[in-house]
Amino acid sequence: QSQLVESGGGLVQPGGSLKLSCAASGFTLDAYAVGWFRQALGKEREEILCISSSGYIKNYADSVKDRFTISRDNTKNTVYLSMNTLKPEDTAVYYCTALSRRYIAGDRRYGAGDVDYWGQGTQVTVSS
Repeated sequence: QSQLVESGGGLVQPGGSLKLSCAASGFTLDAYAVGWFRQALGKEREEILCISSSGYIKNYADSVKDRFTISRDNTKNTVYLSMNTLKPEDTAVYYCTALSRRYIAGDRRYGAGDVDYWGQGTQVTVSS
């Protein structure tokens, strides 16, 4: 069974850091661009960052600029979202996705229609 499994979410104080992992099983993740979404309670889903299969990175959320980074370790079939200087407004469920091979990272925003595989989501709560 092909799936993405996220881990690393939790409760963190404002100003803290978290690193989310997105591990693929049943397929080779390095053949895909990977995009992270987040959705806060009562708000629309938001695209954050994506990384192409070759490592090109595109940030689609100004609110996370200079605080969040995305990386991948193809030897581990895993993509990471490193989040620093977290703010209460970063509280959301975070989803990693493997994007369709038709999607070209940086060409345009990715959306739900570009997703081949979804992770189950991991809750990030930033609160004192």
